[in-house]
Amino acid sequence: MKFTLIFIFILILSTLGYGFYIKNIGDPSGEIIIGVSVLALAFIFMPLFIFHRYKNKNIKDFTFDKYRKDLEEHIKKEDKDL
Repeated sequence: MKFTLIFIFILILSTLGYGFYIKNIGDPSGEIIIGVSVLALAFIFMPLFIFHRYKNKNIKDFTFDKYRKDLEEHIKKEDKDL
């Protein structure tokens, strides 16, 4: 999966660079190539990247439940002290 992501990223960057090159020459299809590259980056690469990074992670580690419990305990402790 890592090599697939690297390949897709390089492919998208090269297509984006080619689109800018074509646009600078004066061809109006350069803007279309740039747009398709950005869409591929947003709707193909990013979901695959996010899936790859978080597929074996525990979702509870990324929530504020522990922080909220600590905050509630701290507030209760301060209320008792007053």
